[in-house]
Amino acid sequence: MNLTVFFVVGLLVHIVFFMSIFDIYFTSPLVHGMTPQRVPLAPPAKRLVLFVADGLRADSLLQPNANGTRRAPYIRNIIEEMGSWGVSHTRVPTESRPGHVALIAGFYEDVSAVARGWKENPVEFDSVFNESRNTWCWGSPDILPMFAKGASGDHVYTHMYSAAMEDFAAKDASKLDTWVFDEVKAFFSSAKGNESMLAKLRQEQNVFFLHLLGIDTNGHAHRPMSSEYLKNVEIVDTGVEEVVSIVEDFFDNDGKTAYIFTSDHGMTNWGTHGAGHPSETLTPLVAWGAGVQGPQRVATQHFDDRYLPEWRLENVKRLDVSQADIAPLMSSLIGVPIPLNSVGILPLEYLNNSKVFKAESMYANSLQIMEQFKVKMAQKKDTTLSVLFTPYQLLTESKQLDFIQKARSLIQQGEYDEAVRTTASVVAPGRIFFSVALGITLFLLVQASPWTYYIYCLLPVPIWYSVLLVSTTIPVLYIDSDFLYLLIRLASVSADTAQLGSIDFACSSLQVVSFFYRATLTVGLAVLSGWPLFSHLYTKTKAWSLAWTLVCLLLAAFPMMPVVGREPSVTLVMCAGALTVLTSACFLSMVHVALCAYVVSSTHSSLSQKQGLPLFNQLVSWMTLGEISRSDTCCTSMCEKLNIMCTFVALFPPVLSLLMFVWINLEQEATHTQGLCLQLSSFDFSDSIDITKIRQLKLDDIRRSYFFIFFIVTAFFGTGNIASINSFDPASVYCFLTVFNPFVMGALLMWKVIHFANYLNVFFIFLFSLFLIVLVISDLMALHFFFLVKDYGSWLDIGTSISHYVIVMSMTIFLMLLSIVSHILTSRRIHVCRKMKMHFP
Repeated sequence: MNLTVFFVVGLLVHIVFFMSIFDIYFTSPLVHGMTPQRVPLAPPAKRLVLFVADGLRADSLLQPNANGTRRAPYIRNIIEEMGSWGVSHTRVPTESRPGHVALIAGFYEDVSAVARGWKENPVEFDSVFNESRNTWCWGSPDILPMFAKGASGDHVYTHMYSAAMEDFAAKDASKLDTWVFDEVKAFFSSAKGNESMLAKLRQEQNVFFLHLLGIDTNGHAHRPMSSEYLKNVEIVDTGVEEVVSIVEDFFDNDGKTAYIFTSDHGMTNWGTHGAGHPSETLTPLVAWGAGVQGPQRVATQHFDDRYLPEWRLENVKRLDVSQADIAPLMSSLIGVPIPLNSVGILPLEYLNNSKVFKAESMYANSLQIMEQFKVKMAQKKDTTLSVLFTPYQLLTESKQLDFIQKARSLIQQGEYDEAVRTTASVVAPGRIFFSVALGITLFLLVQASPWTYYIYCLLPVPIWYSVLLVSTTIPVLYIDSDFLYLLIRLASVSADTAQLGSIDFACSSLQVVSFFYRATLTVGLAVLSGWPLFSHLYTKTKAWSLAWTLVCLLLAAFPMMPVVGREPSVTLVMCAGALTVLTSACFLSMVHVALCAYVVSSTHSSLSQKQGLPLFNQLVSWMTLGEISRSDTCCTSMCEKLNIMCTFVALFPPVLSLLMFVWINLEQEATHTQGLCLQLSSFDFSDSIDITKIRQLKLDDIRRSYFFIFFIVTAFFGTGNIASINSFDPASVYCFLTVFNPFVMGALLMWKVIHFANYLNVFFIFLFSLFLIVLVISDLMALHFFFLVKDYGSWLDIGTSISHYVIVMSMTIFLMLLSIVSHILTSRRIHVCRKMKMHFP
């Protein structure tokens, strides 16, 4: 087979199977076509005001100051004198979009969003805003549009500031919140003279949503323990008090307004969120006003955490909820249908109403969840062969009917407590190959499967047919004549590769373990440090062998350090720059690295003094990132890295580069030891060079390939893990931009991680057979992770399993792309002035 065709076909196959997990595991669970469910009784409130303080931790709001004063005196007074409070438990990923969707729509992260969602949910969904009569929103352009876009009709009104205001380098990000409060005040003030607006505002089932982003922005820029962050909490507390006063005055203190104050996610001490640390998942929930239970005094209460004594709230009953439970609570307070896709369970203890109202509310909540189950079951039944469809035994159609009748009967008989307990219990090759392909196609047709399923199921058929065609163990003509020969042929192919496959499987399995336990990399590097002794290279080249051992042990220290630096260290960045300058052989590269080191130091100093990002520093950073054609590749990579690293991770690239340099020299010595001296000047690179034309493959080649894979994994996880990659810390890209831009910032952060692997490509020459060994090991690792992908459990587990598979498949696809490019570049003759360019004399 033509080498280019092989690469292209192999690349396409891996891309297809890379994409397959998103259809197999991550199709959207959301369904449509459910019947809305509402409580048939009059609601306690006519309107709802929802405050969401983006990025606010529970302890940042509730814990008193060091001097004993209250950090948020107004909200604290509500907790103790007027309303109910608790901790809202969010789920991973602790980001703004999924957090707000859980709050307002009642369901957690849509799994299909891993490939398609950021600012908007990939699938249309129902929400409290959509079910309301009118909703007015003020806040960030990153959040409000997704709720207005999905609303039926034109009753969700948004008021947003410009995206340019979301600047992490701004002196005071609390201006984002003061803008919202000022706009709300102006809105109610102008409404007094507008009759049509007055008529809308006095209708029932209205919602007012205030999205307060300043706390989150100050947390990213200055950390949650900073004076800026805590001052912003005080500003929000004052703003909430003023808005409540204006609303009550506007509606003549009619006692028909309900209020909810909460947050979409928290934040770590080092200013990030996205993972599952308690500081990210524990957020405050305070509710008061019409229909809300007042404070309940208790002597003692017990929780797994120890926050109550720290917050001095041991005697005020704490009512914890899951974040999705807030949506049905809001629906119940103002009498709108629960969002159709909500999985939240109404927290009854927050309601101050009759038992019949609570029973009817729980009944509507359970019917709403059951509606989703019924629609999903009907969809599955219609697209599955009847012999393969098995209904969920706990909720068969007869049991659903029994449940509905029993719950309704209990309510009619006045057994409200029993009705509540009942409704709360719901859960929600030749002719043979052609025949195989035809059978798969018919099966998928009957199942009404998506077109992508045809690709996933049919793609292995021609691949295995091609494998059998290239095998010379048995003549090809037998494939179409006898099924027995086909089985013999498959067995022959398998027997020929059994020894190599078993070794590759063992190597790949060891690498899989390192994805879960970073310490495995430390152990591996410690073992590799003794390689020159095991292979007797030490007697041939003591200097290089000693250098290999020392650098391996030095690199082994990084996987044992905390994941990614939690605090910036410009000093370490300067040390990394100095080390790179000292090891550089090119004067221009030395100047380049020194300039980048200056940019990092200057930017850090400027931002700490709240003077913003200097334009010169920004220009140098982007020019450095964009420079891709340099003679000294390692130094170029180092320059790019210095601008996006502010922690001990800055020391990692030069150490890894040094190890790669020592490795290539040791491999050269190993080649001499084996009696094979390769002269590059004797090769014609326009031909397809394969090591098997010079000698047979040996176990040493598997060792070289395994080293290559091991160092790629080390480059990826030497200074971090999946949680650290997913945790969003914009401080790493402040040399490039400070205004919030999730796509640009995300691309730069991924570039920081992925670019580590580029160092290895400088030192590894892909001969075709060695490349195939690397590909086999990589694919076996991908196969491990394919079966380890989870679509259940915590979102941290799900996200980690996806990331593992994506990393390995991306690595395989990247290696194939690199091979195609390197083959093209090394197999074309370049003529200069009609003379062929010679790289060697």
